[in-house]
Amino acid sequence: MNSTLRHAGWVLRGNPVTAIAATAMFALVMLAILAPWIVPYDPIVSNVSNALKPPSAAHWAGTDQLGRDILSRLLTAARLDLAIAFSAVSLSFVAGAVIGALCGYAGGALDRWVGRLVDVLMAFPLFVLAMALVAALGNRVENIVIATAIINLPFYIRFARAEVSVRRNAGWVEAARAGGEGRFSIVLWFLIPNILPAMAVQISLNLGWAILNAAGLSFLGLGVQAPTPEWGIMVAEGARFIGTGQWWLVAFPGLALMLAVLCFNLLGDGLRDILDPRMRT
Repeated sequence: MNSTLRHAGWVLRGNPVTAIAATAMFALVMLAILAPWIVPYDPIVSNVSNALKPPSAAHWAGTDQLGRDILSRLLTAARLDLAIAFSAVSLSFVAGAVIGALCGYAGGALDRWVGRLVDVLMAFPLFVLAMALVAALGNRVENIVIATAIINLPFYIRFARAEVSVRRNAGWVEAARAGGEGRFSIVLWFLIPNILPAMAVQISLNLGWAILNAAGLSFLGLGVQAPTPEWGIMVAEGARFIGTGQWWLVAFPGLALMLAVLCFNLLGDGLRDILDPRMRT
C-alpha cells in the first residue's frame, strides 16, 4: 500500500496537470459527500420573495426563479450526479470487463456472436438509445443508472476482448494454465488485472460521459425530475432566463458540469501510469 501511494505521488509530481485535476476532483467528491451538512440553505425550499437575486454575500451563486439558493442546489446536485456516474460506470466496467475478457480468451463462436451484438449496440446513437431505455423503464434514478451502464457496456466489452485476445497465448498465461488454473480463474485473476491499467483511461472518460448523459436526460425531461437538484435540470430551468440577463442560472451549473467532465478527462493518463506496474521504479 505504501509503495502504491509513493508511486502515485511520484506520478502526480511529474504531471502537474494530472495533479491539479486530481485535487479538483477530490475537492468535488468531498463537497458532494459533505453536501447535506455544509449547504447554507435548504436546496428544495422556495422563497419567492427572494427570487432571481444575483450573486451576493448572502447567496454566493445567486438564487433561481423560486428563490432557492443556487450554491446549495449545485452541491446537492453534485452528490446525485457523481453517484449516478460512479454507479453506472462501475456496473458497465465490471460486466464489460468480465464478458469481454471471457470472449477474448475463449474465442470461437461465442467471441463472434458477442462481437456482432456489440456492433449492433454501437450502431445506434448511444444517447438516443439511453433516451429510449429511460422512456421505456421510467425516469427513476436507478433506471438512469441502468441505461447509462448499458450504453457504456460495449466500450468495455470491445476493449477487454481486444486486450485479452493479444495476451491469451502469453507465456505467463500458459504457465498459469499448466499450473492447473481454470479458464475463469485465469481470466479473473491474471488477465483482467493485467489489462486494468489500459482500461483506466476508458473508465475516466466514461465517468465524464456518464455525467453528461445524466444531465442531458434531465435537460430533456427524461431524467431526474424537479424539484430534485440536478445539474441538467438547473441548466434547463435557467435557459428560459438567458434572454432576460439572469446569467447565473445557467452559468454556475454549466461550469460545474464542465469542470467535472474536464477533471475526469485529465485524470485518465495519470490513472494509467499509477496502476501500470511497468511504470514503477
